[in-house]
Amino acid sequence: MTERRATVSRETAETRITLSMNLDGSGICQTQTGLPFFDHMIDQVARHGLFDIDIKAEGDLHIDAHHTVEDIGITLGQAFCQALGNKQGIFRYGHAYVPLDESLSRVVIDFSGRPGLEYHVEFKRARIGDFDVDLFHEFFQGFVNHAPATLHIDCLRGINAHHVAETIFKAFGRALRQATGKDARCTGVIPSTKGML
Repeated sequence: MTERRATVSRETAETRITLSMNLDGSGICQTQTGLPFFDHMIDQVARHGLFDIDIKAEGDLHIDAHHTVEDIGITLGQAFCQALGNKQGIFRYGHAYVPLDESLSRVVIDFSGRPGLEYHVEFKRARIGDFDVDLFHEFFQGFVNHAPATLHIDCLRGINAHHVAETIFKAFGRALRQATGKDARCTGVIPSTKGML
C-alpha cells in the first residue's frame, strides 16, 4: 500500500510552520506551537484519528495567536490534501458524536473538493486559560479552505468551555479517521459520480 504521508512548510511575515503527517499512523503527536492548550487540541485530533502529526510553528505570538492558529489550520488542510492524493478508495464522508460529561458535539466532514464550513459552537467564556476561543473558527476555516472539504461542527450542548472544545476536536479526529479510511470494496475507485474530487 502506498504510504499516505505529507510534509508542508509555510513561511510568511507572520509565521513559520513545518507540518508532517502520516494518515496511517498510530496517534503520535509532537507539537511546538507556543500555545499549550491548542497543542492539547491537536493531540486530540491525532490520538482519536490515529494520525501521526508533527508541527513546529513560530508565530507572532507577541501580537496574539490568530496568525499562528489560522496558519496551522491552513498547513494541516494542505497536508491532508497532499496525503490523500486523488482520493481513490477512501470513504470520503465521516461523522462522529463525542460526549465529555455535560458536553456533546457532532462533526461531519466530506472531502468533496469544495471548501465549506458550518460552525455552530457557543462558548460560555471567551478564553480557556490564555487561549481565545474565537480562534477555533479560524483554524477550521483555514483547514477547509485548503483540504478542501465541507465541514459541519455543532456543539449540541455544553457548559464547561474546556469540555466543549475537547468534544469538538475529538469528534473532528474521529470523523477524519472515518472519511480518510480505505474502503476495501472500492479500491482504485474515486467516490464520486463526477470521477474526481
